[in-house]
Amino acid sequence: MKWWLIALAILALIIGYSYITVSNGPIEPLGRLSFVKLSNPDFYPGHPHSELFAQQVNKTGSKVGLIVHMYGGSNYRSYQEGDIYIIEVAYIDTEGAGSVSLNHIDFLDSFKVALFGVPDGRYKYMSDGHVYDTYDEMMAHVNELAEEHGQEGPIPMAYHGNVRIGNPVLEPGDGFPLYFQVLTKTYGIIPAYIYMISGMLTPYFNNPYRNFELGHASQLQYYYNHGLLNENYTEVNSSTKSYYHNLYQSNLAKEYE
Repeated sequence: MKWWLIALAILALIIGYSYITVSNGPIEPLGRLSFVKLSNPDFYPGHPHSELFAQQVNKTGSKVGLIVHMYGGSNYRSYQEGDIYIIEVAYIDTEGAGSVSLNHIDFLDSFKVALFGVPDGRYKYMSDGHVYDTYDEMMAHVNELAEEHGQEGPIPMAYHGNVRIGNPVLEPGDGFPLYFQVLTKTYGIIPAYIYMISGMLTPYFNNPYRNFELGHASQLQYYYNHGLLNENYTEVNSSTKSYYHNLYQSNLAKEYE
């Protein structure tokens, strides 16, 4: 019984430390936004997930929100959703196939990232049609946009969380690794773990579409993967998409050498 009390006391200290650390920081983690896509593009003015994120950001009293994704061919343009300016950023994994396929998971690699964080230089970042080579360059862009649009205090951040293939309950979804990297870089590994775990539960409480998304997940995934959710489709930067598709193919080839 004594060991349980000690364990609970240690856990309480860790949670308390993480809460205090994050409360005084520049990023306010909101967790996962959704489970599966409802439309494509889903972060587009007036679309359900865009409006949902804007509502969550508005509740924090902020004027700007940061939503993070895995690169999938878009330019990830920032835009205005009502009173909220939404900044989009996607990560590009230069050492794996994750930048193209959500169902291609190297579990050993994921375990190393979970233990030690993302190695410097591994990710590139797409935002507003530009590829940023380093994390610091990407965050400088985010902070500049936030300042231009009147942001004061910490920037609320969520990861999209949609799963294109597989079980959306078991898989963390789109943008999760970048969300974890931002938290690790900003607050250290321990607070990142705490807010990573708690953030996975967020859509069960804050997403009004949760029952529809989970109840129709397979159908919605089929519709998305067959282009049936393509409403108000906007063209992507094809040259950038082609470049990183070639990079993906190269990385796959290395795995089988």
